[in-house]
Amino acid sequence: MQEQAPPPVELDELDRRILDQLQHDCALTNQELATRVHASPPTCLRRVRRLVDTGVIARQVAIVAPEKLGSTLTAIVEITLDVQAAESLDAFERTLMDEPAVLQCYRVSPGPDFLVVAQVRDMPAYHALAHRAFTAQANVRNVRTFFSVHRAKFETRIDVSAS
Repeated sequence: MQEQAPPPVELDELDRRILDQLQHDCALTNQELATRVHASPPTCLRRVRRLVDTGVIARQVAIVAPEKLGSTLTAIVEITLDVQAAESLDAFERTLMDEPAVLQCYRVSPGPDFLVVAQVRDMPAYHALAHRAFTAQANVRNVRTFFSVHRAKFETRIDVSAS
């Protein structure tokens, strides 16, 4: 049975301004945020709490530059499984959830079953990841990997403007 997506959370213009500012810099103090969105600090704090409580704000994180840590290889991986039953897809997905190098994992259709974005130090690290997480899995039929040679855009922001 298909899960129903929850209805979207209603956002007003102030909520959208808050989200826009926090997507630029989630380290703003409440006072700084209130000043930027033209609201009182108590109103701003209440709105941010509501956005967190309703799941609109899923997490607040720092974005690390991987090259500053010596992690220079980005792999975009297509994975096709032999068996596409829901239990098989779920089981494979769970193995990827525990892989620190896997940054993003998408079930896709049509085509391969999964698209995975991984960040590793170098080619030997990729080979270890590929063996451990992909080819050592009994249900994996095909793995096709593309290596990024240039990243033209990387963005985590979601457009929150009124549609």
